[in-house]
Amino acid sequence: MYIPIILGTGREGRASEKVAKFVSDQLSLSGNITEIIDVRDHGARATWEPSPMTVEYKRKIKEADGVIVVSPEYNHGYPGELKMLLDSAYDEYFGKPMGICGVSIGILGGARMIEQLRLVSIELHMIPMREAVMFSNVGKLFDDKGAIIDPSYGDRLKKLIDEIMSRAPKKQAV
Repeated sequence: MYIPIILGTGREGRASEKVAKFVSDQLSLSGNITEIIDVRDHGARATWEPSPMTVEYKRKIKEADGVIVVSPEYNHGYPGELKMLLDSAYDEYFGKPMGICGVSIGILGGARMIEQLRLVSIELHMIPMREAVMFSNVGKLFDDKGAIIDPSYGDRLKKLIDEIMSRAPKKQAV
């Protein structure tokens, strides 16, 4: 299956990048094809005119069997640049499962952002997954080389990946 990861923040020094890499590695280990779609590459655009990047994003989402969003929580919500990227497509999301990984320097692991993003996924006609992975205290969760210290996150992420795979629309052979 093709399950891209949307990296939901463009901030400098973002810890979410380490989480997205870990999620990517876990998806690959489970036999899936993945890539990281970085909001930085799309820039905040307050226009409905499609750019070449928007066209490419929509193509990737249309081909995807599901998506996983990795995003921090900012002021009890998700980043504006993530909202702008998500709003650049619509029909392409229909019926696809969305997994969410919250990232936080605190103990809640982005729980409030996850709840808000689930509501947005429903409006986009996606299927929000019940399982979510909350990467709490992210500053202490990875070593200097970017490797995760707590191996239990692999098990947590496997539950999310399995749920996405079980909910992905079945593609018909051509």
